[in-house]
Amino acid sequence: MFENIQTVAFFVIMVSIIILFTGKQNTKLGAFTGLAKMAIAPAIVLFSALFFVQQVPAGHVKVAALFGKVQEQVYAEGLHFPVNPLYAWNKYDVRQKTIKFDKMGVPSQDQLISHFDVSLQYRLIGSRTPEIKKNTGTAIDVVNIHVVPYFRSLIREQGKTVANAEEFYSESVQNRMQIEMMSALTQKLEPIGIEMQGILIRNVILPPFIAKAVEDKKRREQEAEKQKAELKRFSTEQEQKIATANAEFEAAKLEEQKIRLLADAEAYKIEKINKAAQQSPAYIQLKQIEAWNGILPKYVGGENMPILDLRTQAQRN
Repeated sequence: MFENIQTVAFFVIMVSIIILFTGKQNTKLGAFTGLAKMAIAPAIVLFSALFFVQQVPAGHVKVAALFGKVQEQVYAEGLHFPVNPLYAWNKYDVRQKTIKFDKMGVPSQDQLISHFDVSLQYRLIGSRTPEIKKNTGTAIDVVNIHVVPYFRSLIREQGKTVANAEEFYSESVQNRMQIEMMSALTQKLEPIGIEMQGILIRNVILPPFIAKAVEDKKRREQEAEKQKAELKRFSTEQEQKIATANAEFEAAKLEEQKIRLLADAEAYKIEKINKAAQQSPAYIQLKQIEAWNGILPKYVGGENMPILDLRTQAQRN
């Protein structure tokens, strides 16, 4: 922003000077002579004053050097005034950055080479940028000189702690590698002025025949799990059928017991009724009536002495 203002002020100064020197010979420019006299002084003041101002954009810091000597002060984001106009400035981006490594060859103990896609997340430590300027140079120099070579060596050393290439697919192995590399990088790079913020293993590519073997193994495991699930489902269905059959059997038993109890109760009721009826005079009379054959008894004798004839019809004949 201030660089643009300085450019405009310098342009105004140069135009004003041209008008002042040529205005007397050129009548067309002569009309602007007064305006040039009014503008040149403020333009010179503004142009000069801006050398004492330094602006640092958001997410950055600036480091100053005076005749090659790096200054210890770090200029954080914002406006700084006054500053030495003789300073040479170096700007450093201290926001989070990501370095991507694709298809890095990593050997395991079985001497097979697997390929890793990895991302490193880091940021420059603003307070250490004067040391970075002195010892390394720019932010790009820091990455190329310190981060990239050390990480390439580190991940190869980590790979040698894994017995078989197939284990690189293991989540626990990847987590262990990330944690150990993060610790090693922090110890190595933080004193230089780099803060590590994360290591992400994005992809692992095993040797083709190992990858095929792993896929076959996973397929067999998936089939086994599928069969287990099917067996469990069948077992559950059979248990449900058995439970249903047992419930129906118990219900039938209860129904049979109910019918038997009702029959016993009905028989008991009839027995009691019969027993009570047999002891009743009316019942005895009823039985006698039922036994009567419908023939009235006959009497013999005179009018005053009726005699009951107890003989049967055959005897009388």
